[in-house]
Amino acid sequence: MATRLDENAYLSGAICPARGVGAALAMPHADTEAMQAHLDEISRMVRPRANAVLLLDRAGWHTTGELVVPKNLSLVFLPPRSPELNPVENLWQVLRANWLSNRVFETYEAIIDAACEAWSKLTKQPATITSIAMRECAHMGQS
Repeated sequence: MATRLDENAYLSGAICPARGVGAALAMPHADTEAMQAHLDEISRMVRPRANAVLLLDRAGWHTTGELVVPKNLSLVFLPPRSPELNPVENLWQVLRANWLSNRVFETYEAIIDAACEAWSKLTKQPATITSIAMRECAHMGQS
């Protein structure tokens, strides 16, 4: 008999194209609390005396005034319905294509483990992160 899991898993990730690094958290919810934890994790990954610029869609948990944005992060909100402008969106395709698709997970923990393992594999390939995020169309018009 098949069982259905009523739990969700969300992988929130951010990348630095210049350094080929990333920060991610696997969480059971996509909400303000999860976003705060994600911002805090990204902040820890930023080099001392540096500032990271995050491109974000306009999800409610990204735009809420309840977030405490760390001093070393700047949030830039993309126009509505334009995920193609955010290079990190292409990473989800890479994760699915290479490590997450066509699999059956027996437990919620197996889903979280697979997401974390996929992200870990990706971050061991800094050239892949850089090549995805530094694609030509993301820098058109910039000199």
